[in-house]
Amino acid sequence: MSQENETKFTSHHKIIMIEDDNDLRESLILYLAMNGYDIIGVGSALEFYQHITTAKYALAIVDIGLPDQDGRVLSEYLKANTDIRIIMLTARATLADKLSGYHSGADIYLVKPVDFGEIAAAVAAVLIRIESSPSASLPLVKEQKTIREVTVTPWTFMNSEWLLMTPLGVKIKLTGKEFKFLQCLLSYHKKEVSRDLILKSLGYPNDTAGGAALETLVHRLRRKTDKGAPSPIRTIHCFGYSFIADIVMA
Repeated sequence: MSQENETKFTSHHKIIMIEDDNDLRESLILYLAMNGYDIIGVGSALEFYQHITTAKYALAIVDIGLPDQDGRVLSEYLKANTDIRIIMLTARATLADKLSGYHSGADIYLVKPVDFGEIAAAVAAVLIRIESSPSASLPLVKEQKTIREVTVTPWTFMNSEWLLMTPLGVKIKLTGKEFKFLQCLLSYHKKEVSRDLILKSLGYPNDTAGGAALETLVHRLRRKTDKGAPSPIRTIHCFGYSFIADIVMA
């Protein structure tokens, strides 16, 4: 597709990229901007939530492994609260990952490494769909929904009741495995905990099946903890996880 054809669909559609790899984010922003796209980038879900109220974005390019929230949770939020289209750009390449990405709301799922030309073509394809949609003139952020506000109130871990309470006072009932997982992370609060140690504490085998079970548990727990503030569970790429928020033990 020529640059002329690409820019035809970009003049009044803003794009935001959520990617914590600074080099990749800045390089792709430069490439897409040179092709006529109006795009900005942020390095975390928190920054995205702060930016979403400042402009009407048509498209979000979302990484799954963000430092403060799983990109699939962010995608689910966008799907439920906005008309923003979603391209997932991630290193996670299994069929289960792809299906999970599409189920969470992705329009297109691209696996890193990917040629920038292919990304530009995907962006053009999504924006063309927006142009041809009957609802293209509707507001991109649904007015009846309110964007979450970030709070600095600590979380609360109720050890005897198997409950986790969010900063907004929402109580989350934990399963046995979720409880053990959080116990393991909180034993090394705000420090990085290896997958090997977590698998051992949960009684999961240290193999593909065990890894998949752990990722499923983390994804489910992130969805449960996504109650008005970014999830406190951070993925440490190629290593493990960390509980990064302030927390009170009760």
